[in-house]
Amino acid sequence: MVTKKSRGHYTISLIRGDGVGPEIADASLLVLDAAADSFGLKLSVEETPAGDTCKERTGVPLPDSSLEAIRSSDACLKAPVGVTAADVIVRLRQTLDTYANIRPARSLPGVPSLKPGIDMVIVRENTEDLYKGQEFEFDGGVVALRTITGRASERIAQKAFELAEQRSKKVVAVHKSNVLRKSDGLFAEVCRGVSRRHPKVAFSEMLVDAAAMNLIRDPASFDVIVTTNLYGDILSDEAAQLVGGLGMVPSANIGERLSIFEPVHGAAPDIAGKGIANPVALILSEAMMLEWFASTRTDAACGKAASAIREAVNRVLGTSTRTPDLGGTATTREVAEAVAETIT
Repeated sequence: MVTKKSRGHYTISLIRGDGVGPEIADASLLVLDAAADSFGLKLSVEETPAGDTCKERTGVPLPDSSLEAIRSSDACLKAPVGVTAADVIVRLRQTLDTYANIRPARSLPGVPSLKPGIDMVIVRENTEDLYKGQEFEFDGGVVALRTITGRASERIAQKAFELAEQRSKKVVAVHKSNVLRKSDGLFAEVCRGVSRRHPKVAFSEMLVDAAAMNLIRDPASFDVIVTTNLYGDILSDEAAQLVGGLGMVPSANIGERLSIFEPVHGAAPDIAGKGIANPVALILSEAMMLEWFASTRTDAACGKAASAIREAVNRVLGTSTRTPDLGGTATTREVAEAVAETIT
């Protein structure tokens, strides 16, 4: 069961978010509770205010108390926030140094996919690039500084190759070094160096515009894509659309000690309160969180729970219990209840 905090339990800080965030957060907890109950996990979920509503109430989108609560937790589960996203998730990524943004995109049962057999992971550097927000005004214009460092490039490349070794052993580094010779040139050079330490992994490079085209032309050819922050943000949304849309794709922000798990999609205020938001991305983000516990804490029960959640999602997607974005009539809660009831 998901229980109150006590010694020896995993503590999960929860950002319920804005727009559809609270709806999918509440629904996804039904699944987390079912998985915890089925596999004997002891979890403590503690709500951590952040986002637009938090700013309206407290004056800041991410209070220091929330940041410290997240620091002291074992992991953070985050629903989407609204217009304050940069002040919440980008700040969290940089402050907590969750340097690797892992975004899988897979063809799922019963969900329209551009082509069958899509199964890729985009490994996106998460702490620098233009997202550092180094923008400066001058008379009649703005300059934005793009920061690419060897250290950040090396550790994200290393993460990508480690992940590829567990999959189909293929990594493609995506950049634009033919134009951005210094910044993307450094990223590409570092990726080549890391590739030499992983001779069993096939390594290639692709310019970002060609990568965007090939995601449409031949998406099943990709395994692991490693790229910089801005390119990864854009390409991962494109990859999500290939497998049914943003409502299907989870993500993980991985750090050395703490990680944050969230759906790729935003707060979708236009459908907030209607009970029709797709909870699958956040539910699959919970599976990624449990899988991370399994890996970092050597906890086999968490690994089994993660697999059970994924299998339950697949089974439910193969039925008529779907939200309207997938052509169904089920509510957010009905989908989550179906997944929770399917977990064994």
